[in-house]
Formats: sequence, C-alpha cells, structure tokens
Amino acid sequence: MELKATRYDVTGGIAVVTLARPKRRNAWTGRMHTEYRWILREADRDPGVRVIIVTGDPEGNAFCAGADLQALEGHSAKGGYDAGTPEDIAEPGYGVDPAFDATFAYHFGIGKPVIAAINGAAAGIGLVLSAFADLRFCAPGVKFTAAHGRFNFPAEFGLSWVLPRIIGLTHANDVLLSSRVFTAEEAMAMGFLNRIVPADRLMDEVMAYARALATTVAPGSARETKRQIYRDLHRDAASAVRDAEALLTAMSRDPDYKEGVKAWMEKRPAAWVG
Repeated sequence: MELKATRYDVTGGIAVVTLARPKRRNAWTGRMHTEYRWILREADRDPGVRVIIVTGDPEGNAFCAGADLQALEGHSAKGGYDAGTPEDIAEPGYGVDPAFDATFAYHFGIGKPVIAAINGAAAGIGLVLSAFADLRFCAPGVKFTAAHGRFNFPAEFGLSWVLPRIIGLTHANDVLLSSRVFTAEEAMAMGFLNRIVPADRLMDEVMAYARALATTVAPGSARETKRQIYRDLHRDAASAVRDAEALLTAMSRDPDYKEGVKAWMEKRPAAWVG
C-alpha cells in the first residue's frame, strides 16, 4: 500500500508507526485509518517485529488532533457519518477472539505490545488510539479531550468501555460526560499514563523501553500475556486461572521455553525463535 497519511519504519525488531499529516496536526481521516490498519496487520505478521510504537509527526505539534475538521464538515453536509474507509479494509488482530473483532478493539488481538508515544495533543480519535494502546508514554503538558460532546456524538469507539477499565468509573465519567480538556499531569494522576517524559527525550525513552521488551521477553510470552490480559477483562477469575494453566502446559513444550531456561543458566541473552 502507498502510504500518504502515515509512515512505517522497522529497526531492530521495533516498528514505529507515525501519523503523518503535520499540516493538519496529524488529524484522522479515512485514508489514515485505512493505512494504519494495514500497517498494524503487516507489523503483526512480521516475525521480525517484536514491539509496535505509535506516535505523531512532530512537525504537526500533536499526536493526533482528532477527526479532520473538513471530514466533520463533510459528515454534516451528507447528513450522516461516513468512516471514509473501503469495504476491504485490513483487519489486524481479528480472529483471535470475537470480543476483539471491532474497530480499535482489534488492538487487543494484535500479538505484540503497542506503545503510544504521545508527543502532542490527543483529541477524539487521538484519545481513542492512546486508550487502546497497551502502554502510554507522554510529553509534559500534553492536552487530552474526548471532544465528542461538542459535536453531539456519543463516546467514540468503545471509550465508554476502555476508559473505566483504565482510570476507574469516577474519572471516566468526568472525562466522557464533560468532554473537557485535561492535561498529561492530570492523566498521570488518574492512572492513564505509564510515564511522563521530557519532550526531547520521549522517543528515546520509548525506544529504550521497547528494546527491553524485544530482548528480554519471549515473543510467545508477550503475545499470550497480552491476550490473557484483555480476554480476562471479559470473564470470571476461575476461567482466567484455568486458561493460564492450560497455556503454561502448552508453552512449556515450546522451544523458546528451553532457550529461555538455557540462556538464564548461561547468563546470556536469549535467542528467541518466536
């Protein structure tokens, strides 16, 4: 696919997806969504990719400023919402669990950790993308907003499901019912962010964290642990325990288990097969 609204780079097992419409503050369009899903599918299929980072083009002074205002005007002129995506749009993460087979929920089916490097404002879809990432690193002073209230929209794309699970019902109600702007520092206090990092060191720190994941965690372990986390949000404790026991038995037969033990005993980095 020709990438016009995004960039995709892979180095040392780390894929970096950049939302790249800097003249529009990296605002979201159907084209960007189509490219983003295609990239995630490619990264998930690539055995050389261990971790995925999502960020905004720094020239845009935003992570993602939400839906493009021209697109919003178009929806209004048409008299209804139009996602602007093709029928054959890529389906990354689909087929793992029916609970993940929907827009943005597909992140939970992707078998690799996804880290949001939030280097500027995250509004609307920008907040959605941040919420569906597995980890969130952010520059100081970044502004967030759900934004939907001012447009007579509902809470978008599952924010009403995911935010209470990240920050609790009290904070989620505040964020979603008011659509107010809140800062990175507030988001950190709410438990939304993993770290706040000075802007000039944000990508360096995210890359260092990603490299640690890529080199110290077996890819099979990362994949299955991530899927356990999101499946277990939907079910009872006993089912989670039984599934974990079954996975433990199955994964102990995997070559990466033997390699992990051997590498630990020999005090060397493991050579994962994946």
